[in-house]
Amino acid sequence: MTLTDRQARIVRGAREWVAAYGEAPTMRELARVSGLNSTSSVHYQLERLREQGILVETRGRRSSVRCPHCGH
Repeated sequence: MTLTDRQARIVRGAREWVAAYGEAPTMRELARVSGLNSTSSVHYQLERLREQGILVETRGRRSSVRCPHCGH
């Protein structure tokens, strides 16, 4: 299984965030630490990671990051 550069940055950013703060990052925080411009980009990449069996947790309200295409 090979991760794209964006996916690797998201996974690394989430791990570093948890190590530093002891909790999962929000979608906005994850976007910022992984160098992405929007939470929708993060959401898309998290869906692709999930399809590969890699789960990256975020915290916050689900309704604030709901995808208009898939409802997640």
